This record gives sequence, C-alpha cells and structure tokens, in this order.
Amino acid sequence: MILARNITKSFGTVNVLKGIDLEVKKLEIVSIVGASGAGKTTLLQILGTLNKPDTGEIVIDGTEVGRLRDRDLARFRNRTIGFVFQFHHLLPEFTALENVCIPAFIAGTHKREAIRKATEILSFFGLEHRLNHKPSELSGGEQQRVAIARALINNPSVILADEPSGNLDSKNKKELHELFLTLPERFGQTLVIATHDQELAAMAHRRLKIADGRIEQ
Repeated sequence: MILARNITKSFGTVNVLKGIDLEVKKLEIVSIVGASGAGKTTLLQILGTLNKPDTGEIVIDGTEVGRLRDRDLARFRNRTIGFVFQFHHLLPEFTALENVCIPAFIAGTHKREAIRKATEILSFFGLEHRLNHKPSELSGGEQQRVAIARALINNPSVILADEPSGNLDSKNKKELHELFLTLPERFGQTLVIATHDQELAAMAHRRLKIADGRIEQ
C-alpha cells in the first residue's frame, strides 16, 4: 500500500530524514515512534504528500505521487489519504455532520450521499445524537472521533495519524486506541500512526523507531 525509498529531507542545515526506506502492507497498522524532533511528523507529512522530500520515491496504492501535477496530487490526496492530527482542526462554525461532509463535498460527492455516509460513520462512532452539535459543544474525545470520521468520509486507502491521542485524557485515550484498531477491518484502511504513546504504539501490527533521521532496524 505504501512504499518509500531513500526519503531525505533537510530544513536549512538540519538533516531531518537521512534515507528512509519504508514498506507498509494493505490493512496493516504501523506505529512510528521516536524522540521529539526525530522526524516522525516530517515523514508523515511527506507520506501524505503535504510536503515534498528532497530525494526519494513514494508509491501509494500503486501511484508514484512524485509524478503527479499539483491539481492531480490534490485530487489524489483528497480521495486516497485521510489525516488525523493531535488537534482536531474542526471548523468551529460548522456542526459535526457538516465538518465530516466537507472532504466529500470537495471530492464532488452529491450532498445527499455525503450526508448519508457522514451520518453512518458518526453513528458507528456513537455520535448519532451529536450530529448537529458544533465543536464547542463536544468533549475532547467526541471532537477527535468527529475528526476521524472526517478522515474516513471519502473511504481513503490510507489513514495517517499524528499523535491522535496526544490531547486526550486517559479514558478517552483508551477508547480512541481501541477505535483505531477497528478501522482496517471495519473500513478497509491501512494505518500509519506517529506517536509518543507507547501503549498505542504497542497495539500496532508493527512498531518502527526513527532515530538520527533513519528507521532503526
């Protein structure tokens, strides 16, 4: 599902990634750990096509993303990759349902179908009674579940999560971890999770560690 070869990335004189090779199989859950500044977020952004590597090649679901023009890359990202961040980045003026629908609208999905899918996913996450609530009316755990639902709305092949439980209390963190484990089986996604949380990292099928700009073998 994901193949990365010789990924390097520098910011000024700082070499953050020094030759990353990574392969993630379909429906696999892979966690990436490492100290702050080790390059976890940078790698996730590059895998998600939000940032470009200085060198290297990335193939996602059979597409070599470096060959795509900007418009095609944006379309590919919208339909193939879902993102979950530590801070949910929900739009405060929209309801939970509307927030989840937005990526589907961008993809050109009919409004009725987008609402149907968003309602189905939010209900699966136990939020059927919160569809018309705005983010300020939701708990932290509920907000993050809405963010995950938003990542799922276009049925992407890959979900990339950056510290998804880093802003939650222990109860919500445990619930979120268990929820993540259901995604490959329930929705058919491949997951790559960058995290400091050792409990979450250990629940993945595979745990990788970045140190000194490389993945430790």
